[in-house]
Amino acid sequence: MSNLKLGVEVISAHDLMGKDGQGSVSAFVELHFDGQKFRTTIKEKDINPVWNERFYFNISDPSSLPDCPLEAYVYHFSRAANSKTFLGKVRIAGTSFVPFNDAVDLHYPLEKRGIFSRVKGELSLKVFLTDDPSIRASVPPPALDSLFGNPAPNLAAAQAQQAPGPGIAAAAANLFQESRTDPVRTFQHLPRDSWPPPQQYYSTAPPVGEPSVRYAADEMKAEPPRVARMFSSSSQQPVDFQLKETSPWLGGGRIIGGRMIPGEKAGAFDLVEKMEYLFIRVVKARDLPAKDITGSLDPYVEVRLGNYKGTTRHFEKNQNPEWHQVFAFPRERLQASHVEIVLKDKDLVKDDFVGMVRLDINEIPTRVPPDSPLAPEWYRLEDKNREKLSKGELMLAVWHGTQADESFAYATHSDVIPSVDAHTLSNYIRAKVYHAPRLWYVRVNIIEAHDVFPSDKSRVPDLYCKARIGNHMLRTKPIQSRTANFLWNEEFMFVAAEPFEDDLILSVEDRIAHNKDEEIGRVHIPLTSIDKRIDDRMIRSRWWNLRRPVVVDLDQLKEDKFSSKIHARICLDGGYHVLDESTQYSSDLRPTAKQLWKQPIGLLELGILNANGLHPMKTRDSRGTCDSYCVAKYGHKWVRTRTIVDEMNPRFNEQYTWDVYDHATVITVGVFDNCQLVEKGSSGGDKDVKIGKVRIRLSTLETGRIYTNSYPLLVLHNSGVKKMGELHLAIRFSVTSMVNTMFIYTKPLLPKMHYVRPLPIIQQELLRHQAVQIVAARLSRMEPPLRREVVEYLSDAHSHLWSMRRSKANFFRLMTVFSGLLAVGKWFGEVCAWKNPITTVLVHILFIMLVCFPELILPTVFLYMFLIGVWNYRFRPRYPPHMNTKISHVEAVHPDELDEEFDTYPTSRSPEIVRMRYDRLRSVAGRIQTVVGDIATQGERLHLLLTWRDPRATAMFLVFCLCAAVVVYVTPFQILAAAAGFYLMRHPRFRHKMPSVPVNFFRRLPARTDSLL
Repeated sequence: MSNLKLGVEVISAHDLMGKDGQGSVSAFVELHFDGQKFRTTIKEKDINPVWNERFYFNISDPSSLPDCPLEAYVYHFSRAANSKTFLGKVRIAGTSFVPFNDAVDLHYPLEKRGIFSRVKGELSLKVFLTDDPSIRASVPPPALDSLFGNPAPNLAAAQAQQAPGPGIAAAAANLFQESRTDPVRTFQHLPRDSWPPPQQYYSTAPPVGEPSVRYAADEMKAEPPRVARMFSSSSQQPVDFQLKETSPWLGGGRIIGGRMIPGEKAGAFDLVEKMEYLFIRVVKARDLPAKDITGSLDPYVEVRLGNYKGTTRHFEKNQNPEWHQVFAFPRERLQASHVEIVLKDKDLVKDDFVGMVRLDINEIPTRVPPDSPLAPEWYRLEDKNREKLSKGELMLAVWHGTQADESFAYATHSDVIPSVDAHTLSNYIRAKVYHAPRLWYVRVNIIEAHDVFPSDKSRVPDLYCKARIGNHMLRTKPIQSRTANFLWNEEFMFVAAEPFEDDLILSVEDRIAHNKDEEIGRVHIPLTSIDKRIDDRMIRSRWWNLRRPVVVDLDQLKEDKFSSKIHARICLDGGYHVLDESTQYSSDLRPTAKQLWKQPIGLLELGILNANGLHPMKTRDSRGTCDSYCVAKYGHKWVRTRTIVDEMNPRFNEQYTWDVYDHATVITVGVFDNCQLVEKGSSGGDKDVKIGKVRIRLSTLETGRIYTNSYPLLVLHNSGVKKMGELHLAIRFSVTSMVNTMFIYTKPLLPKMHYVRPLPIIQQELLRHQAVQIVAARLSRMEPPLRREVVEYLSDAHSHLWSMRRSKANFFRLMTVFSGLLAVGKWFGEVCAWKNPITTVLVHILFIMLVCFPELILPTVFLYMFLIGVWNYRFRPRYPPHMNTKISHVEAVHPDELDEEFDTYPTSRSPEIVRMRYDRLRSVAGRIQTVVGDIATQGERLHLLLTWRDPRATAMFLVFCLCAAVVVYVTPFQILAAAAGFYLMRHPRFRHKMPSVPVNFFRRLPARTDSLL
């Protein structure tokens, strides 16, 4: 038998509902788990009772632990009526149990039993698992007749065997029994490692005179409170890869079950933890004394605070420099009571001391936004002996603030390594917000060209037209004509970004020989001169003059007017939404033209709290390190947090907001390692390494609820899936009008032009690739640049490439979709086989009712779906969906399939490996080919049934149709339906193992397989 036990410590309750008519309550807690029941003592006349009692449950089957929830009921006991009154309940999922070392005290809001129940208050529990063989299960509760003065005969012996302490003996004297079980709500929380000292909401000290309780499990020395991991029972993937709900302290208060218990006023930053900083703004200096022999000065400022030091840039030969630079020091890491701002002279050998300003940290004021910025002040410089200098002043502004301060984004933080140069610091460290360019579809319809004369008039020209915008080029089919006029009438689509930098270039070329083309003429068309449209109206076509280059004097070219003309219809289509990301994870569905934009329906708020347990991504000073930052993408707005240098558990605590125009969209958050932080004199340029990403679909979020979850960062490598750490996020989706939000469900997902003039799937993928490249190029030109690999990773730029793993995953997804139909078919087969005669008889009765009253069929179906939906409301997901390794089919994937998935395009593997993979693909395609052929064969048999391909079969079928028409005409429909149903569900005694006559007849029909080569 397993030694695994479930320990439950009932600590206290807070703010219970008064039930004795005097505003007080005599409360006790009843615990239910796996058919076992325990109760605490009764706390008389106390709405904030404290128990501090511990119980242990036997776990009969550890494999079924995820399906065994713990239920806690709080009751009020009335001694006068000898009855109990319900006060609230809590249900904790079986997957939420953690080892003793990971267990912490959690406060669960009490849930109602019914709609009209009046419940308030919270219950504090500590739940853990232990396999200590010295710990025995608690004593079961006695019967009702032994509650007062009539103890059970074997209770004393059982208590002596348990012997955990006097508290348990006292607890066994006031036990009650309750047989009713009620539907309850499941809470799953994950607190932070360390909580700040909040306002004291709960009474945790035992009453005076109550004996202390000692437990056998106290010998297990617990570590400081750590994150308690609780998981969803519906997930089948490994525990370490599952989503975890947390209960952190944020700026607005503590989050419990998606609700915020208000704390101190937080302002706009209520979804992140409050982080206090000491800000020092070095503005400028004046009238500085000269230090060099030449009478000049190369000044810079060094800010010292304990072991932290920050340095401004230096100016050459300037005695009145201006820096306007801000330094930020975390208040929790302050290691000194004074801050020193030292002004120095830059020198080749040793920097000279000019003067300093020394400030007491306790005297520094605090600034809270939206207060205006603190006015800087002139400070006289002092020497090392604290004496004022005759010359030199330094303008400073020093204050205490939080990450809500405007200076936080561009401040130099103290956690930046000193070896990073100033250019790298300003370009790659700080947090920024990026706006992606607005993308347009460029529709080019090349109609014809006139008066085109090639240089070689002795041959028939083979002309084609080439269209190019930037690096993207398309061309028409070659056309041969003995006249000077050529007709193509082909249409192309391009993607262009505002502001338009590249022109549309149309060139007419003649194919002289293989891989040899001669350009006859070209025209440059600025995109700013092209007409724009937002609907399907016809755009007038235009003629453009073609110009050709003429060789003059070696390599000198000059453009000469040419009589050839090209006829084309060109426009900018603003009625489409330009797809720049995978269609399954679109974050914006609005059309390009702003005239078609609707008002936002809500607001999305994201708090990027921290990351935990990141893996070392590189080495620095012979040790593993990670310089992590986060990037979030939603719509046209990209945000990038500051880079936390050399930290495996970075704390970001940055909050961002987006307007939401459609909640059927996805926000993507990625974590990356910054590889641009190179030492002075080194050359950078390495790609930033992906650590993982998180996708959250807004339609899965409840309105107004705050979701605080820790998301595992899962990345697929050649060796398999790997967890790179965890990302802690807080997200809230609020709507302005619930009616407008519901109305969105009735509108098309994409703009109107996608349905009026749809684009082929292949063309959409090509245009999406162009759009991703354009967005990546534009964002990489900003400061600091958002690198191309970051944009491609968050946009899923390579999701269209072949992957055997994804193909299998999609196949199993399809099987899951049809699993319900297969289950119904299997159940109906058992009904027809009379495996359960009672069920079969009931199905016959129901069938007769529906045949006699066909108007009940649709109401029955819809009512059945309504009841299923209402029943499933109790088990609705309490957290957003996350990447699932089981659904992704990465648990049983072959290593060679992963190597094929990460192969470049075109391939870079050896011919032997490519041949092996090609043969494997051929075998898979062969099976698919067989299945498709079988489906086509059945359809052809049905189609050829009336074509007299088999004259005897067709004649028999026509006679059957004539007889069936007469029978159906003279027989009521109810009788026919009842007869068909009873025949289908007939008893096995009247069945044969051989196929039925219709099946035999259908299988003998011919198909077109005879015509295949």
